[in-house]
Amino acid sequence: MFTIYDKEKQKYPIKVWLENREQIEKSCLQQAINLSNLPFIHRWVALMPDTHSGYGMPIGGVIATEGVVIPNAVGVDIGCGMAFAETNIHKSELQGPKLNFLIGQIMRNIPTGFDHHKQKQPCRVLDEFIDRCRYESQPRELVNEIERGYYQIGTLGGGNHFIEIQEDEQGMVNIMLHSGSRNFGLKIAKYFNNLASQLNDRWFRQVQLSFLSADSKEGKSYIQWMNLALNFARENRQKMLNVVKDELTKLFPHVKFTGEVNAHHNYASFERHYGRDVWVHRKGAIRVREGELGIIPGAMGSYSYIVKGKGNKESFYSCSHGAGRKMSRKKARENYSVQETINDLKKQGVVLGKNKKSDVSDECRWAYKDIDFVIGQELDLIEPVKKLKTMAVIKG
Repeated sequence: MFTIYDKEKQKYPIKVWLENREQIEKSCLQQAINLSNLPFIHRWVALMPDTHSGYGMPIGGVIATEGVVIPNAVGVDIGCGMAFAETNIHKSELQGPKLNFLIGQIMRNIPTGFDHHKQKQPCRVLDEFIDRCRYESQPRELVNEIERGYYQIGTLGGGNHFIEIQEDEQGMVNIMLHSGSRNFGLKIAKYFNNLASQLNDRWFRQVQLSFLSADSKEGKSYIQWMNLALNFARENRQKMLNVVKDELTKLFPHVKFTGEVNAHHNYASFERHYGRDVWVHRKGAIRVREGELGIIPGAMGSYSYIVKGKGNKESFYSCSHGAGRKMSRKKARENYSVQETINDLKKQGVVLGKNKKSDVSDECRWAYKDIDFVIGQELDLIEPVKKLKTMAVIKG
């Protein structure tokens, strides 16, 4: 870790979990400098080793703010995160036709890409919100999204979202998946970012990243809806994890599931750090308090890690959320063909489950940083406890 602090250009330092400044892309560094000049930053800006440019704030960025919440420091996929479970099945039991059959069954039961369920699905989170919410006091645009949410729950989405069957270093089968709050969370993020922009244009023109006072009516409303999206995202992942577990149980009635983890990496949380109550915004970063388990995935066909937190205060108890992109989706498509990506997966013996293959190179492993390098940069934050290799991957 090193620190960037030019007192003529920054109000607050930037702590970076990399080797040197040259490993940060220029646009990402400028976004971090912009953050370091916000008047409500607490202590410093933290950049994880997977950091790269985001919208307004770097992905792999962590900030603590006093008295304000920032919709774009959470991001548009509120509650995006990971779920994981171990099994007692050895990979030798799940080979060839059985693995292909399993992937086919999962894809029949979990909509991917832009697809939603055709029938309304049970959703405890939305039911509970409806029971306690006074609709007349809520933004009409968001109330209208509630009904649509019942069709989105238990769906994967596209982009970098995935379901993987993985093997650990002992050859045991594991389940890992990556998804968030779907279009439901996107609408919440856009509504409140627009609202924050309007309010900031009126009162705080010098602030580049629009914010809401946490104590204001608007800020409290954002926090309420953000938490709804977080709970929706967690239930979304759990429903998909349950589908995979059910399909594995059909194949292996003796299967047992242990070591489950379900955690966000796009969210804001009210926490206490360095003697102050602050809003910690983790945009593409996970919380790893001392002893807390976290999931750090690599790219498809690569490796992923289960880690245990060391409780490092300097990162606000945070670490990376993945390998981190080193090139855009567009650049990845330009540099690597569909066939190259498919051939790479086949060479590694990875089963690919994807309906639309034309954009598969967007997520090829060459578009991402080396996951082992990323892990190596944050060993003061986390301890690796399990290394996993892709056996099969489902993408939107």
